[in-house]
Amino acid sequence: MVKTGEQTVGDDTVRDMSDALTLSIDGTQPLSLAAVRDITGLCDRAEDRGEAGTVTLKVSGAPGPDWTDGLTVALVTKWERALRRLERLPAATVALASGDCGGQALDAFLAADIRIATRDTRLLLPFDGESTWPGLAMFRLVQLAGSARTRRAVLFGQPVKASEALMLGVADELTDDLDGAAAATAQRLAGLSGKELAIRRQLLFDAATTSFEDALGPHLAACDRSLRRTAAEEAA
Repeated sequence: MVKTGEQTVGDDTVRDMSDALTLSIDGTQPLSLAAVRDITGLCDRAEDRGEAGTVTLKVSGAPGPDWTDGLTVALVTKWERALRRLERLPAATVALASGDCGGQALDAFLAADIRIATRDTRLLLPFDGESTWPGLAMFRLVQLAGSARTRRAVLFGQPVKASEALMLGVADELTDDLDGAAAATAQRLAGLSGKELAIRRQLLFDAATTSFEDALGPHLAACDRSLRRTAAEEAA
């Protein structure tokens, strides 16, 4: 079903407007090739439009106990590669979470630059009664908040409530008005250079595991790029 300014694919919806791209992700749905195509298509549109606007992910829902039936490592690999591409977009990504959030909804939430949640949100690593799902949501959660503070969620599947997510830095903001928070965030990000953001994001990713000596070159290159851009703008 296709509507004006909106494309529906599988269980997810992509809204493409002049300066905003929005993808809705239902975490109750099992992982599928359609979900991979939705993320890939979103990235295609974000890259094709240049540097205007932000990318917004609306995520909610957690999978049931049989969500891995029929799941393959090949599909998980495609999904994780699509999320990695999302993480590297030359655009700011904003995730809006509500209610229970697990499975592909949690994956997308943790991959975003800015993460906003309603006060009733709970982040749930899928748990089958014996163990949690060892996907990269676990990796991203630990990268954001540290192993000690996420141990119970990672090892035992304990929900991370919204207030705890805010305290841990996993959520950046709690709100009772997701649409209002999204609009305010988009306004704050207006004029941001997507290409420069992508460079800063990569420097941020590398900082945790790179020595000063190895980090010096990329940081100096980014400084040089910034100075050249400023000089070009002043000369124009």
